[in-house]
Amino acid sequence: MAEISQRDGTWAFDGGTVRITPGLHRSVPLFRQTYGEIAVPLEAVAGVVLEPERKRGRLRLRLREGADPLLQATGGRLPDAADPYRLAVDADRTGVAEYLAEEIRRALLLDGIPKEPVKAYLLPGPPVPVSVRSSDGTVSFDGTQVRIDWSDTSERVKRATGPRIIGLGELVRVEWLPNTGHEDGFLRFVTRETVFSKLPPEKDPYALDLWGSARRDLLTALVATAVTARLPHPSTRPAPGDEAVDGTGTRPTHSRPVPPAGSDHHDVLLRRLRELGRLHRDGILTDEEFAMTKAAVLRGF
Repeated sequence: MAEISQRDGTWAFDGGTVRITPGLHRSVPLFRQTYGEIAVPLEAVAGVVLEPERKRGRLRLRLREGADPLLQATGGRLPDAADPYRLAVDADRTGVAEYLAEEIRRALLLDGIPKEPVKAYLLPGPPVPVSVRSSDGTVSFDGTQVRIDWSDTSERVKRATGPRIIGLGELVRVEWLPNTGHEDGFLRFVTRETVFSKLPPEKDPYALDLWGSARRDLLTALVATAVTARLPHPSTRPAPGDEAVDGTGTRPTHSRPVPPAGSDHHDVLLRRLRELGRLHRDGILTDEEFAMTKAAVLRGF
C-alpha cells in the first residue's frame, strides 16, 4: 500500500485502485468535499505525474478518455482547486508523492493498461438522488428524470413555464460551463426537440443560468455528472448536431406525450399560456422566444 496524506486530501494505492479522499480543511473546495471519495480502478488510469512548483509539488492523475463521467460532463473546465485528480504536495513530502506515482506507473506497466480511449465509463459518478440549489433555481435528478424548479429571481419566461421535468430518455446530452465569478456559467439539458435551440441560458427553459455564488453554482456539476453517467457513452453517440437526423438525412419524428387528464392541469396550462401571451404582447418575449417557450409549456403537459 502506497499512501500520501496532505491538507488537500489523501491518495492511497493498493495495486488495483487509486482511492482519493478529499481533505476536511476549509481550504478544500466545497465541490470536492461534496463529491466525496473517488475510487479509480487502475484500468481507468492513463498516467500520473508529479509537477514541481515553487514551494511545493502537485500530483496529477491522468485518466483515459471516456473513463470518467465527471471529466466528460465538465470537459476539463473544473477550476484547478476543485479538480479531484490533483493533489497539492508539501515540499517535504515530494519524495513520498514520487514513490506513490512510481508504484502506479509500475502497476500500469505490469498490467499492460493501454492509454487509448475506453468505450464505457469505468467510474460510476455521484449517487442519486442528487439535488443542487443554484442561483437560477433548484435542479434535481433521481436517476430517471431531471426536475428544475425556478427561483424567484429567474427570468419571467422561465417562471411562466413552471417546473421543468425532463425524462432521461428525452435527453441527448448535458452541457455545463462553470460560473467563474467573473463570467456567468450554465447547465443546459439538450433534448431531441431542443438540440437546435439558440436561446441564451437566461431565457432557455431547459437551462440554468449560473450567475450567483461561484462556490455554490459549481455543485451543479454533480447533477451534470450524474446525468451524463446514465446517458449513452460518448463513443456510441452521433456527433453534436446530428442527433435529430436519421440515416436517410432527415429528422425522425417523435411521438408527443399525451397531456395529463384533469381540469387542474387544464387550468394551469391556460394560465401559463395567458402569461406567455402577455409577455409577448408587452415586448418582453420576441416571436422566437414566445414560440419556443409556448412549445416547452405544451410539451410539459
